[in-house]
Amino acid sequence: RRALPFCCYFPSFPIPRAGGLARSVELRGLAQRPATACPRLYDTCLGNTPPPIARQMAAKCERPYLSPPPSPQPPGGAARRVLAPPPRAAGCSAALTGAKESGAAVRTCARAKPPPPPPPPASPFSLSPVEADPMLPAARRTQRKIPSVPYKVLDAPALQDDFYLHLVDWSSTNVLAVGLGACVYLWSACTSKVTKLCDLGQETVTSVCWAQRGTHLAVGTSVGEVQVWDAAKASLLRTMGGHLGRVGTLSWSGPSLSSGSRDRTICMRDVRSAPPFTSQLVGHKQEVCGLRWAHDGSQLASGGNDNKLFIWSPHGTSPLLRFSDHTAAVKALAWSPHQNGLLASGGGTADRCIRFWNTQTATALSALDTGSQVCNLCWSCTVNELVSSHGYSQNQIVVWRYSSMAKVATLSGHTMRVLYLALSPDGQTVVSGAGDETLRFWNVFPQARRTTGDEAAPFSRAYTVR
Repeated sequence: RRALPFCCYFPSFPIPRAGGLARSVELRGLAQRPATACPRLYDTCLGNTPPPIARQMAAKCERPYLSPPPSPQPPGGAARRVLAPPPRAAGCSAALTGAKESGAAVRTCARAKPPPPPPPPASPFSLSPVEADPMLPAARRTQRKIPSVPYKVLDAPALQDDFYLHLVDWSSTNVLAVGLGACVYLWSACTSKVTKLCDLGQETVTSVCWAQRGTHLAVGTSVGEVQVWDAAKASLLRTMGGHLGRVGTLSWSGPSLSSGSRDRTICMRDVRSAPPFTSQLVGHKQEVCGLRWAHDGSQLASGGNDNKLFIWSPHGTSPLLRFSDHTAAVKALAWSPHQNGLLASGGGTADRCIRFWNTQTATALSALDTGSQVCNLCWSCTVNELVSSHGYSQNQIVVWRYSSMAKVATLSGHTMRVLYLALSPDGQTVVSGAGDETLRFWNVFPQARRTTGDEAAPFSRAYTVR
């Protein structure tokens, strides 16, 4: 036997690699192997330029340094296909085992992973000082599933099929008010108990509207009166006149109450003062069928059967803005809780459009043809979406994502126009009412994200008074 080179008697020795790095390569099992296996350690395992000490080892061997090992032949003489080993991954230890048939070194890698892709170049417009790690998994956006059937259905006999009325509203105390004929009924969502609040006798209930806080309920009548009830005590607080026709729409803003009538006027009222109304707004040429105060109380939107949309100031008697883009009655009105001054309006059968307005800049933003009569609009307070109810000819409820106006869900079930719509105080449930004399409850919007005290008010301690 030929004597082994000097370096092979040691268990390991450092081998410098490209870039100045060093790696210790295990040479276990080489003592019983011919010396010609040592030069092929680089050719088979590392695949890089050998250091000078290895060149001296190669000079003492019988075979050339970079000569490929003879390919073994399987029994029968058939040629076997040999695949080249994958590139060596960083941190992978190579264990060398001797093959007696060929005399070549075989490399076994414990974990062979491809190198990570290079990070993308930093964008000159990036606002983050930390670059994204390409190895971190990307956040997946899960699609919300909205049930296509209501979870509860209530019978509402004598619920009028009138486009110009508002007969359903949901209070902040989780009580639903419904006007049925001459009576107003209250349904508690907590106990499912139904109570009758009032009976107007020969008159008809034409609108109901809860105050933003508390248990006060405003009721509009067919003779032009507005009644204010305390629902907790089931007592009538006061009755206010001022209109010559039915009161089809109501809207609260703190202690201020606005009412729109068939007599084409809007009465501004303060329930704390003795006069029935403080001012009267005249601008529409036909019945006022839509009223909605902005969330901050700075503007009042009104829609009429004359296809006009007006924006009013709480301290003036002339419209601040006039929009005449709709081609049918404007009943559906909704202010966005996510953007100040963003208003959505919907038109009747001849229009079928949902239009968006910026009342801060007095500009029209966009319009969408829904294909059917728009009866009601309601913004979500948890996500930037809104829900619309429709009449002729589809009688459905549609959830839209703003501002792309992509359909999130379409809910069907009513057999007549979906004229009434209200949102629960937690912002998750929508109740719809139609001329088919049913109330249907839908789980539409997700639950609001809960915030801790420190996250909700990081400087709350600075304003705490003992």
